Amino acid sequence: MARPASRSLAPAGGEGEPGFPFSAVIGQEQLQLALILCAVHPGIGGVLVRGEKGTAKSTVVRALARLLPPVVDESGARPARLVELPVGATEDRVVGSIDLERVLRDGEQAFRPGLLAAAHHGVLYVDEVNLLHDHLVDVLLDAAAMGRVHIERDGVSHSHPARFVLVGTMNPEEGELRPQLLDRFGLTVDVTASREVDVRMAVVRRRLDYEADPAGFAAAYAPADAEIADRILIARDRLPGTALDDVELRRIAAVCASFDVDGMRADLVVARTATAHAAWCGRDAVTAEDVRIAAELALPHRRRRDPFDEPGITAEQLDEAMRDAAEQAGDGAAEQTGGQDESPAGEQPSGSDTGDGSPPPDDDPDGPGGGAGRPEEGSGEKAGNSGGPSGTGQTSAPVAAPVRPPRWEVAGLGEGAPGRRSRARTRQGRVVNATADLAGGLHLLGTLQAAAPQQWARGRRTGPLRLAAPDLRGAYREGREGNLVVFVVDTSGSMAARDRLSAVTGAVLTLLRDAYQRRDKVAVISVRGSEAELVLPPTSSTDIAVRRLSGLRTGGKTPLAAGLQKAREVVRRERVRDPRRRPMLVLLTDGRATGGTDPVRRARAGADRLARDGVTSIVVDCERGLVRLGLAAELAAALRGTMVRLTELTGSAVADAVRAGTPGAHTRAA
Repeated sequence: MARPASRSLAPAGGEGEPGFPFSAVIGQEQLQLALILCAVHPGIGGVLVRGEKGTAKSTVVRALARLLPPVVDESGARPARLVELPVGATEDRVVGSIDLERVLRDGEQAFRPGLLAAAHHGVLYVDEVNLLHDHLVDVLLDAAAMGRVHIERDGVSHSHPARFVLVGTMNPEEGELRPQLLDRFGLTVDVTASREVDVRMAVVRRRLDYEADPAGFAAAYAPADAEIADRILIARDRLPGTALDDVELRRIAAVCASFDVDGMRADLVVARTATAHAAWCGRDAVTAEDVRIAAELALPHRRRRDPFDEPGITAEQLDEAMRDAAEQAGDGAAEQTGGQDESPAGEQPSGSDTGDGSPPPDDDPDGPGGGAGRPEEGSGEKAGNSGGPSGTGQTSAPVAAPVRPPRWEVAGLGEGAPGRRSRARTRQGRVVNATADLAGGLHLLGTLQAAAPQQWARGRRTGPLRLAAPDLRGAYREGREGNLVVFVVDTSGSMAARDRLSAVTGAVLTLLRDAYQRRDKVAVISVRGSEAELVLPPTSSTDIAVRRLSGLRTGGKTPLAAGLQKAREVVRRERVRDPRRRPMLVLLTDGRATGGTDPVRRARAGADRLARDGVTSIVVDCERGLVRLGLAAELAAALRGTMVRLTELTGSAVADAVRAGTPGAHTRAA
């Protein structure tokens, strides 16, 4: 195949300032390879980049856009675009909407394209994609997979091409994507900063050299970048003729089946990625090496079915799957596919000069695990479960099998972040009526109804409707929001009985799963000893919450007043940071406040203050035995909230009670 002439790459930093070169990035070889493969075959479906801050995620993505072939349109040739999609973007901004200016000026129906159209033949970059509304993530992934955008809304029917490299980045500590959305991304790469001193020195040195002389630095790496760009063009041309025979197709199917992934999307993505990798390496047919690298990029995130499952595949697991697949493929190549030290960096384009880098579900959480005996009061044992979702921590009791989570809501109509818990006014959701606010999109019928009485005054006798700007009406939409759920968990000595602690831990896991599915932020406060401890500040990551839960220590007195005061402080701070996110308190206790002067009275006073602050509260009564003091019910009354017993934390019995879980609506479970 003839090699195209090397092309010069346009700078793309600031105005007249070259961007950091793709080939100058150190330590992110797997990310670079994943991006290159999606550039060769956009049908792979994009790359999800998971990792900590400061790992050159944005730098690599921006550098890739400069390597893509120029786009030829009606205006001539232009460089491929990097289009960044902000987290707060609306659906109209993303997919496009009716062109109101032309409707009002010319009286004709017209469509105004959105960001997906602008990204055609370029890169669509979504930073913090895990914070984007699920509906918009679905729209992006549909467009990336199909290469077209179809719009049917506001009386507009429109379709346009949108072939782009989709790249989403996220920090898992800020919350995970749902497994269904994870599966829609073609490839996933976990990036971390290298712990090798030499690599870290090289990264800093290159960055300082670039900042000292951007133009000179870019010029030094321009030949290497141009070579990568040329190889992408060659691979694109080679791709249609790259063969995937039945032996390798069977290998792909066997590997995907061995990891028990859902559906057939994984098989298709591995096949496309393996073909793209073969074309990138200059081969005319897919080999076992291509399949292995494709599986390493396409399968780890698809193993996560449950919000508490850890994504990922170890090298040993992949080696074993490849050996089993080789036997099923019947090519006798088992010994060639196992134990390989295959690094994606091995296929990194020459000249890159990179260093060594470091490497809605309804199922219940894990069931009972092993545990020790009953801890003594004040012993300080941990309330974890080594067999639980976190897989860490010591145990003092097995975790009781959790049940279907209850459906708790905050009363009234909020305006918080999109979610799935409480009613709220949102930019997505069902249209309720028309309003003067256009944020929710155009309400066509409302606009026509507003314009109709004005037609005679505007001189219309026949012909098209005469519209003016004051006629425009927006759609008032109602959907669901996520809330801040503050868990206050009583882990004092009175709660440390083996069976009770097991039930409480299982209940908290159930409620955390529910918070994950409803897109809530969660905070966890532990009450024991002489004080309350904020073991988890508000976060969207239920993974971290589960790990912190496994480390809760038990024993000592019950400073409930301190726990309620700590919860009030957390709610107040979060109202300053995120005033639209409404709070909910979930208190798990037997109500036996101890420690300090008059602990019961102070606990009730703290509960009353939370109620006056308008915090929706749920009390889970953990008291057991023949003689019950009913102290948790008194706390629920002071909170003006709902109470349910721990033993009744099951489907329908709780559902009816907690739907009324509003301030001023105290419910005592029978």
